Amino acid sequence: MSSFQELINSETPVLVDFSAEWCGPCKMMAPILAQVKSTIGDKVIIIKVDVDKNPGAAGMYQIQGVPTLILFQNGEIKWRQSGVVPAEQLTSILSKYN
Repeated sequence: MSSFQELINSETPVLVDFSAEWCGPCKMMAPILAQVKSTIGDKVIIIKVDVDKNPGAAGMYQIQGVPTLILFQNGEIKWRQSGVVPAEQLTSILSKYN
C-alpha cells in the first residue's frame, strides 16, 4: 500500500475523510461516501483516516473537528469542509476536479 504522502500527490483527486470511531456524524458520512463513489467511480480516490489512530496526519492538517473532508490533487489542498456533506453537493464539488 502506498503512503499517505504518495497518495495525495496523485494526479487523480484524493478525498480524505478524517473521522473517528466515536463520532456520530462520521458514521453518517460512510453511506454518503459510498454513494458518491458509486456515482463517480475511479475518477476520485476516497480514503478514510481515523484521527485517533493517525494523530500525525490530523495534526499536519489542523483537523479540529470530525468529520473533516479534504480534497487533494497533486499534493495540494483543493477543497476542505468540516461536517456532514450531502452526496449531491459532494459529487458536484468532486466533479470540478476530474
